[in-house]
Amino acid sequence: MDTHKPLREQPYYQELESLRQEVAALRNAQAAFEAQRELLAKVVAMARSPEQEEVLKITLEEALHVCCKLTGAETGSLFLLDSQGVVTDSILTQKATAEEARSRLIGSVLDKGLAGWVNRERNIGLIADTINDDRWLQFPNQPYTVRSALAVPILKEEVLLGILTLLHSEPNRFSWEVANLMQKTANEIALVLENAELYGKLEESYHFLDQAKQEIEAYSKALDYELEKGRQIQKDFLPEDLPKLPNWEIAASFYPARQVAGDFYDSFMLPGGYVGLVIADVCDKGVGAALFMALFRSLIRIFSGQSLLCSLAIVGDDQVLAGLNDLDLNNHEEQIHALKAVGLINNYIAQQHAQMSMFATLFFGVLDPATGIIDYVNGGHEPLFVISPEGVKATLKPTGPAVGMMPNMKFKVQQVQLEPGDILIGYTDGVTEARAPDNKLYTTERLLSLFQPPPASASQLLEWIKTNLFAYMDNAPQFDDITMLAVQRLAN
Repeated sequence: MDTHKPLREQPYYQELESLRQEVAALRNAQAAFEAQRELLAKVVAMARSPEQEEVLKITLEEALHVCCKLTGAETGSLFLLDSQGVVTDSILTQKATAEEARSRLIGSVLDKGLAGWVNRERNIGLIADTINDDRWLQFPNQPYTVRSALAVPILKEEVLLGILTLLHSEPNRFSWEVANLMQKTANEIALVLENAELYGKLEESYHFLDQAKQEIEAYSKALDYELEKGRQIQKDFLPEDLPKLPNWEIAASFYPARQVAGDFYDSFMLPGGYVGLVIADVCDKGVGAALFMALFRSLIRIFSGQSLLCSLAIVGDDQVLAGLNDLDLNNHEEQIHALKAVGLINNYIAQQHAQMSMFATLFFGVLDPATGIIDYVNGGHEPLFVISPEGVKATLKPTGPAVGMMPNMKFKVQQVQLEPGDILIGYTDGVTEARAPDNKLYTTERLLSLFQPPPASASQLLEWIKTNLFAYMDNAPQFDDITMLAVQRLAN
C-alpha cells in the first residue's frame, strides 16, 4: 500500500468499489427478477380465475405499481391498444384523475408526444429532461410536473399491444439500464395480455361449445322422444297376441338392435281358417327400414287377406300368377291365392319406391291347421328348418329373390307338412351373424347344434336359442335385429 496516496486512490479500494457496484447490480437484477416472477404469478392466477376481466385489470394495476417501485417513478400509466392503434383501456397511478383521463383517452389514437413517438417507432422512448426534448407534450392543465419520462412499448412480435409510461418531477431520473429492465417487464406484460386474449377466446369457445352441447342435448332428447314414439308405433305393428289354435303353438321373439328396427314377424288368421306366418328382414337399419317394415307388414296382410284384390288391375298381376306353381288348386286354392301377395308387394315396392332401393328378405307361409300343410314362398330369406324328434327334417330354402328389388320377379310356391311333434323355426340373419367379443360369428352350424336333442315346445326352443346366443355375444354390441318365429304341431 502506498501511504502517500489518499485512501480513494489506493488500488485495493478501487477494486472494493468495483465489487460493491457489481453487488449492487446483482441486487438490482434480483429485484427485477422478483418483479417479473411476481407478474408471472399474476398470469397464472388470472388463467385459473373465472373472472377474467377483473383479474386482468388487477394484474395490470399491479404491474404498473411494480414498475414504479422498481424505477422510483412518481406516477405512471399503461395504455392498451387495439390493432388500429386506438386506446381500448388505460390504467393510471393517479387515482384522483384516473376516471376523467381514462374517459378522455378511450377511443383516441396516440399520435403526439412521447407515447405517439413510441407508437410510430416501436422503440423505447427515454427523456432525461422534458424541457430539452421536443417529444414531450405539455398539457395546459396537467396537475403534476414532469421532467423525466420513460415510455416502453408492449410488443407481441411486431404488434403493439400497449405502452408503459413512467414519470418523475426531477430530471435524469431514468437510465438506459432502467429502460432495458422495463422493456423486459413490458415483455412480461405482453405475455399477460396474450394469455388474456387466448383465455378470452377459450372462454368464447367454451361458451359456444356449451351452447352447442345444450342444443345437441335438446335435439337428442327430442329425437329420443320421436324415436320412442316410433318404437311404440312399430311395436303396435307386431302382433300383440299370436293365434291360439287347438293342437298348435306359435311363439316369437324380437330383440331390436336400435330403438326402431327393420325386422318383423307376423301371424294372423286368413279366410277359410288358414293361418299366415311371416318373418322378414328389411334391408338397412334405423328409421328408413322401420318405415318400410310397416309398409311391408301392412301390404302382406291386405293382399293376402283379400283374395278378390287379385282381380284388380294391379301392375304385374299376370306375371305374378305365372310365377306361382300350380299345386293342387282344388285343395289349396285359397292358400295359393294368399301367397300371390308376395308378387304383388314385390311389384308395388319396386315400381313405386324404386328411388329408395329398399327391399326385404321375406318368408310367407300359409298353414292349414287341419292337415299341417304349409304352402310357402321364401323370398331370399334365411332357410327355415323343420325339426322332428329325430332332428332336422326339412330345410325351407329360398324359392325366389328378395322382395322389392325388381318388378315382375318370379316366386315359386313350395309345400311342407308338419307332423305331430314337428317344429318350424324361422329367424333373421341377426341370429347367425351375431358376433362374440372376439368378432367371430355365431353361424348356422352353432344354431343347428341346439336342435339335438329336440326341444319339448316352440317356446322352449326360442328360449334355448336366446340363452345360448346372448351368452355367446356376452358384452359385444348387437349390430343387427334378432327376430325368431317358431310353430309347433302338438301331439294329439
